[in-house]
Amino acid sequence: MNDSFTIAGQIVDLVNSRIFSGVIVVENGKISKVEEQPVGNTQYIMPGFVDAHVHIESSMLVPSEFARLAVCHGTVATVSDPHEIANVLGKEGVRYMIENGKTVPFKFFFGAPSCVPSTAFETSGFTLDSDDIEELMASPDIYYLSEVMNYPGVIYDDPELKKKIAIAKKYMKPIDGHAPAMTGIDLQKYVSAGITTDHECFRLAGALEKISLGMKILIREGSAARNFDALIPLMATHPEKLMFCSDDKHPDELVNGHIDELVRRAIALGYNVMDVLRAASFNAVNHYHLPVGLLQQGDDADFIVVDDLRSPIVKQTYIKGVLVAEKGVSNIQYKETETPNIFKTNYIKAENIFVPDKGKNIKVMECFDGLLITKGFATAPKVVDGGIVSDVERDILKIVVVNRYKPTKPTVAFIKGFGLRRGALASSVAHDSHNIVAVGVTDKDILHAVNLLIEHTGGVTAYCGTEMIAVPLPVAGLMSIEDGYEVAAAYQNANALAKRLGSTLYAPFMTLAFMALLVIPQLKLSDEGLFDVTRFAFTSIYEE
Repeated sequence: MNDSFTIAGQIVDLVNSRIFSGVIVVENGKISKVEEQPVGNTQYIMPGFVDAHVHIESSMLVPSEFARLAVCHGTVATVSDPHEIANVLGKEGVRYMIENGKTVPFKFFFGAPSCVPSTAFETSGFTLDSDDIEELMASPDIYYLSEVMNYPGVIYDDPELKKKIAIAKKYMKPIDGHAPAMTGIDLQKYVSAGITTDHECFRLAGALEKISLGMKILIREGSAARNFDALIPLMATHPEKLMFCSDDKHPDELVNGHIDELVRRAIALGYNVMDVLRAASFNAVNHYHLPVGLLQQGDDADFIVVDDLRSPIVKQTYIKGVLVAEKGVSNIQYKETETPNIFKTNYIKAENIFVPDKGKNIKVMECFDGLLITKGFATAPKVVDGGIVSDVERDILKIVVVNRYKPTKPTVAFIKGFGLRRGALASSVAHDSHNIVAVGVTDKDILHAVNLLIEHTGGVTAYCGTEMIAVPLPVAGLMSIEDGYEVAAAYQNANALAKRLGSTLYAPFMTLAFMALLVIPQLKLSDEGLFDVTRFAFTSIYEE
């Protein structure tokens, strides 16, 4: 690949906040000269985009395949939290991500997962203690301490968590936050611990409070959580405090766009172009001290070319002077990879998910489109033959979590918001410990969906009596080893079937994946039981 050349156009200098006509000379992947001079070319040359917080695993693609898709949209780097694979495979999972990412011309900047598992109330494959974090943080391949999800641990001075934060400070690496709906004195203590960012804001007031305490706000627009519309007004008042991120991006959406979409939307709303572009690259590069080029002499030649700043469509993407994508076509080649995994559960049976009626109301989780939070309410159950079953007419469906690390009895609860009229969905992508989570209209449907997933040792499945789609994910039960575009098409088919089964959610599998996440309020279900996040304690499915 040629990494030495000259390119002319309108140079977008985010460091000095100006645009000028000139020529960039690239030698051996680095910018050797930036010469301001009149040129006939009207194309714009600007720094490539950086996703400031993403779990690569949620794309269902290994890093090398994620890169193949992302470069087409002008992304040159990601601040990547390998929290998901670490819950399954521990430090070896983190190393897998780093080494696989090195096989392609793309800049992955991985963190050391701070909360594996995120709580003590679920079963994961591994635990990363402070000694593990010390080992990871000492590596030059680790750039930051990943999101501190155990915010109660910060508030109540958990000694092990305090050690992990102290290790990050020792190595002078940033500490990422995760503080949904936190406010007041608790938030002040959380920030004072040295935590510098938050990507969980979904209301403007909450983001402003965090900014007032010195935090940076990552405006998230992923496949499940979409906070752009609520938070983009901050671009007018606090642009230097903002970054763009996707957090969790499913493969079908990554095919169509990435950070470039947020850039176009923000510019279309009339926000200052320089402020928007800084949020898409410059601010993340500065905050995380990333070796990503910003079109300065001596920088790596990491940049993109677009025709129009008013609605930038990426024509070319360069990383270290290598043309990695042009006109929407990736030049990164498919790479074969290994399939590390842990899957030690047994097929489930009908008696495993039977819920006896006790003559009481039941507590129901309620999920919402575009949000990771749930609410809870109590209601009378639908009872058939002495057992509580899904109530399709009221959209109260049975939800099941199956421990995938050892054979144990599944846990069962009920959920509103999925809208299924028939069939079932199941997934081994279930934040954070990635046990199997399923929701369905009948017990038979749930059994079929879960057991099909177990047969594939991980994946996502949509099932009804006449139709079935499975997307196998053999790498930690989280990622495919297939071509990224083929995975995107298969996932799109599974998503389409979920909607034909009645789901009204924009991203039903992504929403399902977060119903086991015990660090986001209010009611969630782990492999150990129904969990009240507000009280940070287990609760019965029966009204007490």
